[in-house]
Amino acid sequence: MRRYLLPLLALAAMLCAGCATDQRNQALITTLNAYAGTLRWGDFQSALQFIDPKVRATHTPTSLDLARYQQVRVTGYDEGAGPVPDGENQVRQVVQIGLVNLNTQAERTVIDRQTWRYDPEKKRWWLTTGLPDITQD
Repeated sequence: MRRYLLPLLALAAMLCAGCATDQRNQALITTLNAYAGTLRWGDFQSALQFIDPKVRATHTPTSLDLARYQQVRVTGYDEGAGPVPDGENQVRQVVQIGLVNLNTQAERTVIDRQTWRYDPEKKRWWLTTGLPDITQD
């Protein structure tokens, strides 16, 4: 009986570790899809909720920044190859965002280099790089 108990406990421990990883990966997919949907709808105000609270506290967008976001319509959001692991609880992703200026009707694309961090306590992914910089040429 004892010789079966140790392998059984080891198997149970591995399954629990795998479940945690699956939950973290599922949370990442859900978060990235929700963030992409929020930006596709041009709801930059709601997109602030995806930003790490520490980053949001120190780098809050100004009223001028928020007014700039209201001047554009998002026409595309391309995640390219998707998220790439960058450590145990971090991923990076490069996104191309198509924008049209509502005043001039000029279309352009900006590159958003995102870094996402997983918070194991809250079981949530946070964007640490802030909202996309739409002022780049």
